[in-house]
Amino acid sequence: MKATGVIRRIDELGRIVIPKEIRKNLRIREGENIEIYIDNSENIVLKKYSIVKKLGDFAQNFTDSIYSFLKYNIIITDNDNIIAASGPLKKKILHKELSENLINSIKRRESILEKHRKNIKITKEVEVEGTYVIQSIITNGDSVGLVMILTENEQIKEVDEKIASIASNFLSKYLEE
Repeated sequence: MKATGVIRRIDELGRIVIPKEIRKNLRIREGENIEIYIDNSENIVLKKYSIVKKLGDFAQNFTDSIYSFLKYNIIITDNDNIIAASGPLKKKILHKELSENLINSIKRRESILEKHRKNIKITKEVEVEGTYVIQSIITNGDSVGLVMILTENEQIKEVDEKIASIASNFLSKYLEE
């Protein structure tokens, strides 16, 4: 791990400020959750917390199941990364960082149905042209990720929007338990 050379004092309430450079580097935004624990060497560790990331294999099986029916790209994200993906884009995008556009969609809790072919940047490196639907995953009042259905060859339909909505609602309820 790289040393930063930054020293911070703990205030009377036990708080410490994480320097802006570190927050920017780790993409830690205001209001996000941080996991705090002690490792085996008795170091205090601060780690970005992602409730969606904990879905792991379940999320991948979930996207695989939807893909077997729709045959469109299915994507589940947390606030920063693609957690699960099924379809032709899977190898290019799985576990990659989200594009700023998708991060902003999560922040704004967007529901988008794009029926006309349009370019969309999914990760920092991958941009595709197609039609798509985006549904935010809202858990305990917080936007924690999104479900996206994307097709490069066909036109997305309203039924696909319903499927994305059902998927995001299911994941929301699952994560709240």
